Amino acid sequence: MASYNIRKAVGSDLRRRPDRIMTVLSEIDASIAVVQEADRRFGERHTVLPAGLLAEHGWRAVPFENALPNAIGWHGNAVLMRDGVELLRHATLTLPVLEPRGAVLVDLAVAGAPVRIVGMHLDLSGLWRRRQAHAILEHIAAQPEQMPTIMMGDLNEWRVTAGCIADFARTHKVLPTGPTFPAGNPVARLDRVFVSNEMEVEGAGVHQSPQSRVSSDHLPLWLKVRLPRGSRRPG
Repeated sequence: MASYNIRKAVGSDLRRRPDRIMTVLSEIDASIAVVQEADRRFGERHTVLPAGLLAEHGWRAVPFENALPNAIGWHGNAVLMRDGVELLRHATLTLPVLEPRGAVLVDLAVAGAPVRIVGMHLDLSGLWRRRQAHAILEHIAAQPEQMPTIMMGDLNEWRVTAGCIADFARTHKVLPTGPTFPAGNPVARLDRVFVSNEMEVEGAGVHQSPQSRVSSDHLPLWLKVRLPRGSRRPG
């Protein structure tokens, strides 16, 4: 799996090149990708990853009903899937906000085993980030069925263990990934991954390549998990 703030496909050269984003995702070779800033921020908020381009590279986007007609995400948060990953259900999560922010929840089946994915892009304000973290955790706890859960995204949190990181860590494992921002010389761990305690993690880290260092202002995260034995899909 992957998490990637693609900055609306604008690279370090200030050119909008969605093909470079597709190349980076291909380098990671993920089955599921959570993407932030997948849609333009103003006007009709067209996606920068149109369906034809996604299909050309073997991806399809989760169809969130709340998304604007030309967008694929909820406040820019999108979830991409490869063939072989089954969509069970999906929802957009309402967060307390100072500026437009959101989160999405998707239940998937991989080789018949269920997994819940939460994608998020939190506020620049530390106070609002913590409120948003609490809201996300409340949404997860209120789901009608519990399952192995992975939360990924751009938290905008510069501190390593404090603030909203500590809030998520009370109920989920924090994976020790490295700095992702800025992509050319990363010093801040703005992008994070949290998993539920029963999840077996085989590896996680930051994907660095010549292409990823120029395609966005963030580097992507990668994650490889083994779903818990005995997992069953809902129903």
